[in-house]
Amino acid sequence: MNIAEVNKIFRKSIIKGYFEPELLNLDFKKSNVKHPTIQDDGLMQSRLLHVFFDVDTGCDYPDGDEWFIVDMLFPYNIKIPDNMKGPDYFTTISVENGKIFWHHRELIRYKYGKSKKLKESLEFLETKYKELHSLVEPLEKDLK
Repeated sequence: MNIAEVNKIFRKSIIKGYFEPELLNLDFKKSNVKHPTIQDDGLMQSRLLHVFFDVDTGCDYPDGDEWFIVDMLFPYNIKIPDNMKGPDYFTTISVENGKIFWHHRELIRYKYGKSKKLKESLEFLETKYKELHSLVEPLEKDLK
């Protein structure tokens, strides 16, 4: 196996063995939304914002066993306010038929060398989810 394959296996193990069960304990549930580029299922606390784990990006890096990318998807093709656009909040992702969804990508570093930071990473993920959810919550009235 090469480093990319090993890192993907390790990342999936950490996600399935730790992050997903812990998020389910925090009232997340399986998402029924499909991500346009990530094949695995996501999680959600509400229908507004869905969490997906990207195990492919950066898996060829030597330290790729220490982090992964989480993609928080707002799966609606609506206009959002300009103050919500940008790398700190939401950028676009293309889907079929010329539509766009909004998403935010965040690097989750759960290990630093031999030191694991799983709990801190989970807390960061939950905090970021709540922050972004609070931004999209007012848009719920515009959804059909």
